[in-house]
Amino acid sequence: MIFDRIKPLDAILATAEKKSLHRSLGAFQLTMLGVGAVIGTGIFVLTAAAAQKAGPGMMFSFVIAGFVCAVAALCYSELASMVPVSGSAYTYTYAVMGELLAWMVGWALILEYAVAASAVCVGWSGYVMGLVENLTGFTLPGALSSGPAWGFAGGIPSVDFSHGVVNLPAIIVAAVVTWLLVIGTSESASVNAVLVAIKVTALTAFIVLSFPILKGENFSPLMPTGLLGHDGLGVVGAAATIFFAYVGFDAVSTAAEETKNPQRNVPIGLLGSLAICTVFYFLVAAGVVGTVGAQPVRDAAGAVLPPDGAGFAARCAELAALGQAPIVCSDEALAETLRIIGFPVIGNLVGLAASIALPSVILMMIYGQTRIFFVMARDGLLPERLADVHPKFKTPWKMTIFTGICVAIAAAFFPVGQLADISNSGTLFAFFMVAIAVMMLRRTDPDRFRPFRTPLVWVIAPIAALGCLGLYLNLPFVAQMVLPVWGAIGLLIYVFYSRKRSHVGLGLIEVHEEDSDVPPTAMPPI
Repeated sequence: MIFDRIKPLDAILATAEKKSLHRSLGAFQLTMLGVGAVIGTGIFVLTAAAAQKAGPGMMFSFVIAGFVCAVAALCYSELASMVPVSGSAYTYTYAVMGELLAWMVGWALILEYAVAASAVCVGWSGYVMGLVENLTGFTLPGALSSGPAWGFAGGIPSVDFSHGVVNLPAIIVAAVVTWLLVIGTSESASVNAVLVAIKVTALTAFIVLSFPILKGENFSPLMPTGLLGHDGLGVVGAAATIFFAYVGFDAVSTAAEETKNPQRNVPIGLLGSLAICTVFYFLVAAGVVGTVGAQPVRDAAGAVLPPDGAGFAARCAELAALGQAPIVCSDEALAETLRIIGFPVIGNLVGLAASIALPSVILMMIYGQTRIFFVMARDGLLPERLADVHPKFKTPWKMTIFTGICVAIAAAFFPVGQLADISNSGTLFAFFMVAIAVMMLRRTDPDRFRPFRTPLVWVIAPIAALGCLGLYLNLPFVAQMVLPVWGAIGLLIYVFYSRKRSHVGLGLIEVHEEDSDVPPTAMPPI
């Protein structure tokens, strides 16, 4: 039976109530929390990839992705307020739809966090090397500054090492962040606030400097690849990639337990923060398009090239040799735009801001992945030895090092856009399951107390589910296929290992949520 093992919701809620968090957050605080959590990596590292997929139409891609996030967040908030515990969508699914689907969601979240961390490592590499080159003139050989170009033609994958072999800076930042997590370093709220301020200031400066010199002709044609392209191209295809720029909005949902009047303030915080971020992103995209243009690169036959393929890398190299490389070829689109329009110092400062802020995002993503690992291991679904705590540093060092190695390998050999697409496939699946769970729970347990109720749930939840599915189907074929392949591997692990060792299956009702807000250093060695 698929639904035969459900973690008792009453037990989860009973332990969650012991925390008794004070309800102190209002609508403004929630909105600012959401803005801080969302604005960050995606806009810095994916602007060029989005422009190659949609041209100037990428401005609307941000709007589409923001809308899907908004309806998904409203569903997420209902479960987050009902089940205010660790484990995110994994725990929600366990309490509503059972162990097998919870395992699949947790397995998808592992993919999401690890691959997202790899994408940020590659983005950091581009900004740091661009900054170093502009300040000192030093450049790494191409073989060490980027990974190879990947293709997929006729059902056969291909790799082109002519323009890159391994992304050494990405490996270095992944290793340093992993080491920091192993020895127990984490961000404080004040440090995070400073980093958010740096990112917002950099984006604001970009908008202020670029808008006075916008050129109308740069916006035509507006949608050179159409609304619905093929293999990830088009405005909706770019939206599927841009979805990465909104990851983090669930911070508002998970704060529902600490919110005054959540039924009023959670929607304000969610929709307000997403609206602010969408406007920010739209203006930044307009600044890039209007100043330097953002028409996609085409091959000799006039066809638009996928941004992560070997053909695209080769064409960009040709244009760079002629001194005509467009912004869609840049690894640091925002900083490069400012340099082109006559603000090289500000461009370097934007590059510096990204270089300073992005490692903290990598840290939180690797930490988030280890947290999902930790919760699943505590439930018996993964080897419990993975949750061993280092005797000196008191951190879950085994899973942290394993995660760091996987992140470094992916960052070394894959381009940022491809990594973001793969990460999005896991994220979209998790949010799709959350939308389904909200509707199921409304049917199976309609009288349960809900501090926040999704408004118009029978409209919002189906739109959220269909929105997530629609974006997934507009990802490139390779990114679409990674999720079912990854899921099949996870299913085999569940059938042959996890099911027989599951604590719920063994009759052990262990919720372990007394420490759900505490890092996994609190767990004693097993």
